[in-house]
Amino acid sequence: LEEDKGRLMEQLEEETEAKQAGESGCSLICQMSDLKKRLEELSAAVELLEEGKKRLQRELEAASGDYEEKAAACDKLEKSRGRLQQELEDVLMDLDSQRQLVSNLEKKQKKFDQMLAEERAVSAKSAEERDRAEAELREKETKVLALMKMLEDKQEALQEAERTVKALRVEMEDLISSKDDVGKSVHDLERAKRGLEAFVEEMKTQMEELEDELQVAEDAKLRLEVNSQALRAQHERELQAREEQSEEKRRQLLKQAELEEERKQRTLASAARKKLEGEVKNTEEQLEAASRGRDEALKQLRKNQGQLKELHRELEEGRAAHKEILASAREAERRCKNLEAEILQMQEVSSVTSGSLLSDEKRRLEAKISQLEEELEEEQANVETLNERLRKSQQLVDQLGAELAAERASSQNREGSRLQLEKQTRDLKAKLQDVESQARSKLKSSVAALEAKLREAEEQLECSTCRERQASAKNLRQKEKKLKDLTTQMEDERKQAQDYKDQMEKSSARMKQLKHQLEEAEEEAQRVAAARRKLQRELDEALEANDALSREVSSLRTSGPLGGGGSTTRRLKENSMEPQEEEELNSPSRPNYTGEEEFPPRP
Repeated sequence: LEEDKGRLMEQLEEETEAKQAGESGCSLICQMSDLKKRLEELSAAVELLEEGKKRLQRELEAASGDYEEKAAACDKLEKSRGRLQQELEDVLMDLDSQRQLVSNLEKKQKKFDQMLAEERAVSAKSAEERDRAEAELREKETKVLALMKMLEDKQEALQEAERTVKALRVEMEDLISSKDDVGKSVHDLERAKRGLEAFVEEMKTQMEELEDELQVAEDAKLRLEVNSQALRAQHERELQAREEQSEEKRRQLLKQAELEEERKQRTLASAARKKLEGEVKNTEEQLEAASRGRDEALKQLRKNQGQLKELHRELEEGRAAHKEILASAREAERRCKNLEAEILQMQEVSSVTSGSLLSDEKRRLEAKISQLEEELEEEQANVETLNERLRKSQQLVDQLGAELAAERASSQNREGSRLQLEKQTRDLKAKLQDVESQARSKLKSSVAALEAKLREAEEQLECSTCRERQASAKNLRQKEKKLKDLTTQMEDERKQAQDYKDQMEKSSARMKQLKHQLEEAEEEAQRVAAARRKLQRELDEALEANDALSREVSSLRTSGPLGGGGSTTRRLKENSMEPQEEEELNSPSRPNYTGEEEFPPRP
């Protein structure tokens, strides 16, 4: 019984184990069906991944094309930016040069104003000097007129002197002709000698004064000639200076007009420059934003390319794993089929033998079942790993799709920005061309207006210069004519003075001759005086004899008869009257019997 019991227990255990093995086989079959379903799902997922890969490949190619287009557009924008930057630098350089030119023109304007003030001061000084020279010339003319009047007075005095000399000559001739009457004209000769000496000294003094005045007149004439030449030269210099000043004023007016035009152009250019600087600054900011967007797009594209490469690698790995999984699934399916067959066979054997299985076969089956369970668990782990990888791949695909959509949106935005920048660039070019054309037209119109004003100013300046030149020439001709008349008059006066001088020399020679004759007359008078003294002595002797005779007569009168004494007394009286009459004739109170008056007073 115990053996039967043990055998039955063993059979029960075997049946239980077989039942468990059947249940395990059923569970394995269920798991295999689940694995098949999972494999089908994995196949569908792999197909979806293949389609996503192809779609991503197409999108990557489209993104690469967009990237190339955007890279070309960015290069074009970069070139446009560089060109605009160069144009901006050129405009800034032009503005700096214009600013420097305006600064130089302002300096020149200040210098011109200073030079104009100096020229005005010099002109005022020249006007004062000219007025002073004209006043001096008028004063010299007044002096010349006074000298001319003095010369006329001297001429009258010379004529009076000539008349006096003629009268003296006549008187001298009369004196010479009447020198026989020596006793009567001694005192007259002495007076005539003194008068002639005084007259000769007076005439010498007048001659010296006339010579001095003539020398002064000649010096004044020379000074007038020098002053006239200086005035003529100064007038010519003033005319030349006025012409130079007019030319300089014309140039300065042109420069001032150019300066005004440059100021206007500078104002317009400053406004246009500020506007262009603002627009260029906005364009630069947009270009910098586009450059940053391009750099970010390049970075994102490189990142996407790396991720795409990683996705390719993962897809290749997934494909290889899929192939391995398919192979493993097929192998598992085959083994499952084999297991199912074995399980069915075992079930049949179990149902047929129902407990007659050998323990070693049981252990073998248990080992196979455990091995199959392990392989199933391993396959389940692989399937879970593959599912995880598929999930990650799907997430990566979704992320790449979102990034690609964002990249497309940013590309569209950048394309819009590029189109807007190109439009702004075209607008800026058009504005710049408009500003340049307006500036050129304004410059041409202003230059034409300035040229017209300049021509008008030149005509006015030429007219005023011509009028001033004509007036100056007329004034100069008048002054030259006046100077010529004065020179002619001075030459005539000099000739007249020379004639007077010659006449005075002749008069002096005549006076010397008269003086010589007077000396001879004095010698003759001395001889006459000696004869007179001799006669005086004889008269004294006769008077003494007369006195003696008178005493003798008185003595005779007292002693003798009256008749004889009367005749003697009458004879003595007659003898005594002759010396008295002679003495009266030689006395100073004797009148001049020549019929001429004494020397006239000095004029």
